[in-house]
Amino acid sequence: MDTSQLLKGVLDLAVLAVLRREDGYGYDVLRRLRQGGLEDVGDASVYGTLRRLYNAGLLTSYVVPSEEGPHRKYYSLNEPGRDKLTESSKTWRSFADTMNDLLGEVA
Repeated sequence: MDTSQLLKGVLDLAVLAVLRREDGYGYDVLRRLRQGGLEDVGDASVYGTLRRLYNAGLLTSYVVPSEEGPHRKYYSLNEPGRDKLTESSKTWRSFADTMNDLLGEVA
């Protein structure tokens, strides 16, 4: 099964979940998603998701100077972002339970 379509549907939730534990900059978030098992996630998808979540008011950002290159823009989960994560987690779990029930019939 091609997971790219599935990934598009849950990337917001995955990014919010990663930022729940610790603030991160674009590449750091990408690395943590891949380490978490989403190896097929694309760079542009993650950067676009971070921008969209920020523009939606679900993330805050701040810049940290870097001695190894350009400054890094860090993103952090704010209160509306935590609320969205809670809401989306409930939706995901309900959907996953439904799919598991349906797939339980498959040999």
